[in-house]
Amino acid sequence: MKRPNILWVCTDQQRWDTVGALGNTHIRTPAMDSLVASGTAFTRCYTQSPICTPSRASMMTGRYPATHQVQRNGNAFWPAHEVLVTKRLADAGYDCGLIGKLHLSAAKYHEQRVDDGYRVFHWNHHPTPDAARGDAYEHWLRHEKGVDPQALYRDKGAFCGPGVPAALHQSTWCAEMAIRFITDRRDAPWCLSLNFFDPHAPFDAPPEALAKVDAAGLPLPLWRDSDGERWVDFQNVDQQQVRPQDPRIRHAEQPPPPAERDHDKVASHVPEGYDALQVKANYYAMIEHLDAQLGRILAALRDSGQEQDTIVLFHSDHGEMLGDHGLVLKGCRFFEGLVHVPMIWSWPGRVTPGLVSDALVELVDITPTLLEAAGIEIPWTVQGKSLLPILEGRADPGRHKPHVVCEFHDAIGAGRDHSHGTMVFDGRHKSVIYHGHPMGEIFDHATDPGEFDNLWHDVALRAERLQFHLDAMAATTSAGPPRSANY
Repeated sequence: MKRPNILWVCTDQQRWDTVGALGNTHIRTPAMDSLVASGTAFTRCYTQSPICTPSRASMMTGRYPATHQVQRNGNAFWPAHEVLVTKRLADAGYDCGLIGKLHLSAAKYHEQRVDDGYRVFHWNHHPTPDAARGDAYEHWLRHEKGVDPQALYRDKGAFCGPGVPAALHQSTWCAEMAIRFITDRRDAPWCLSLNFFDPHAPFDAPPEALAKVDAAGLPLPLWRDSDGERWVDFQNVDQQQVRPQDPRIRHAEQPPPPAERDHDKVASHVPEGYDALQVKANYYAMIEHLDAQLGRILAALRDSGQEQDTIVLFHSDHGEMLGDHGLVLKGCRFFEGLVHVPMIWSWPGRVTPGLVSDALVELVDITPTLLEAAGIEIPWTVQGKSLLPILEGRADPGRHKPHVVCEFHDAIGAGRDHSHGTMVFDGRHKSVIYHGHPMGEIFDHATDPGEFDNLWHDVALRAERLQFHLDAMAATTSAGPPRSANY
């Protein structure tokens, strides 16, 4: 069997509900829509962590955070015994390249290189430039575009501030580097990990893209007065927040309550004048610009005659609260906006076109799917479950797993109590435990898909769900090597 090429596109902090073809009528995503039409979309895909590094560690190893133990952003090193799927692909003869983020052991301007399998390594963790080191994006700006990165970003990077022009944007750079990699002459199959920074904060879309979005016409964040009341129960949990009040209010008009003034470590970079609809407009504009760049890449794939031989995977590492329930950005919370992400697979002739699956799937399932598609044996250490049977029409597209899990363990290092939290969702009930805190959350998606009504105080339901929760989380810990046949 001829091994397929792999175009693996991962965005950063993109919610599940931001694809036009999957129901969002307020956003224009023709490239993503084309993948939905030509491939299979999973509408209930969940991340293993609401924070970048543990999520990416899971998707690139096929292992749950409880097993790989890469739990924090800003790790000092990557565990040597954890093997990335790109390393396995390279060892099997793939020519592998990375463009953009990796974020396995990274500070803002530096990442310690691991045994990752990448021959091509165009690394850029964050668009704002680093005068001391520089990176591949800055090199492109300076040497190919004739622009001083420091000058370009001198008045950029503010929360919901003006972004750099589209022609110089990090997403545009990602596309140009991707097209070069895809159109290189080679005899081996290739795998390109393309990691856009957008639509990550600070929500600074290119002006050309932002001008096309009508902020006033966008839907308001999810909010009820009970959200403000519920904030009190969870105010010590590590989560970046807007304010315990209606997020539709321009918050500069009201002073923050005293309790939040003390919460400077988490919320200091969220301005007093947070305007939910203007933030959403920037967020949507970032996605629309990114989608335009994805369209250029897909066109290059098609024009180079490689479309039929290439798996295209599109997904995000985690979501964004975007003002829902009075919260913004990310942290130790498990609402749908933060843990539910898009996932689309396309492979002409192999992946079922136009299929929209509502099966519960996880990012941990990516590694075994890629390995099986490439004809590479899936190691016993991989805990995810291959999606290929569903993608190829050999399995029920409505069922993959009985539940999905997500966890947060002191992941951002900027909160009040170094929170630990775990989530289990079975497709109807979502249970959340904030370890060391008296309050948790239980939501019934059959009657409350917006997650407004916390059923934690239903004693019988809580007992039932907590037993299910503990069993599900325990199953994410590896039992180790298989037992010997001679035992």
